[in-house]
Amino acid sequence: MHKDNLRTSPPIADVVARRIEGLIVDGVLKPGQALPSERSLSARLDVSRSAVREGLKVLHARGIIDTAHGRGSFVAVLTTQPAHSPMLHLLGSQPRTLYDLFEVREMLEAESARLAALRGTQADFAVIARRYEDMLAAQGCDMDASTCARLDHAFHLAICEASHNPVLVHTLSSITDLLLSSVFASVNNLYHREAEKRVIDQQHARLYQAVINRQSEQARKIASAHIDTTVATLREIEAQEQCLVRATLKR
Repeated sequence: MHKDNLRTSPPIADVVARRIEGLIVDGVLKPGQALPSERSLSARLDVSRSAVREGLKVLHARGIIDTAHGRGSFVAVLTTQPAHSPMLHLLGSQPRTLYDLFEVREMLEAESARLAALRGTQADFAVIARRYEDMLAAQGCDMDASTCARLDHAFHLAICEASHNPVLVHTLSSITDLLLSSVFASVNNLYHREAEKRVIDQQHARLYQAVINRQSEQARKIASAHIDTTVATLREIEAQEQCLVRATLKR
């Protein structure tokens, strides 16, 4: 056989690394989560423990896992916040971009909700339930707008993560600070208005139920309507008062 037709198998360490990367992309292993023991990975991947060790070295070199002496290996934080990005500063500093952000949120969050209803696991739904319950627990408490905004955002992010679309999750995670600013605007301007807050609470409840009951199209429509309603109300406030609270969200 001509040597050009010979195919060599990839090193076993690369094979192991790719399979663990697949578990991360699929959301089985999440950022910050400890990896199973070498023995468990060896059994799960049907390779030797030495192959697992070599695969982990490859992943560590790629920055995909972190290893702490005496604690084992963990999935690294794979998305970084470009805190000093000039573009993010520009977008965050211009009032007109608030509504641009809501347009982006509607596109991404509506599809996230649809996919979460279709693909979410029971573990995903348990996380979504906890985030929803955190929002409910905050009602009636004297929490500042920043805390309320983060609880609201965490609920929507949990739904996005249940979509099991890593590109979608990465896209939303990479602009977290911008998205938080739009949530903060909602909280600052609407949460103290009883009628508007009641509508928001009802929409959150309906979205939660649609996702965990796997009503994909209903979830998409509710997520989209949630953003549309918020934008319409903010524009109405702006028209009446010529002023929206756009204070920067502090970390």
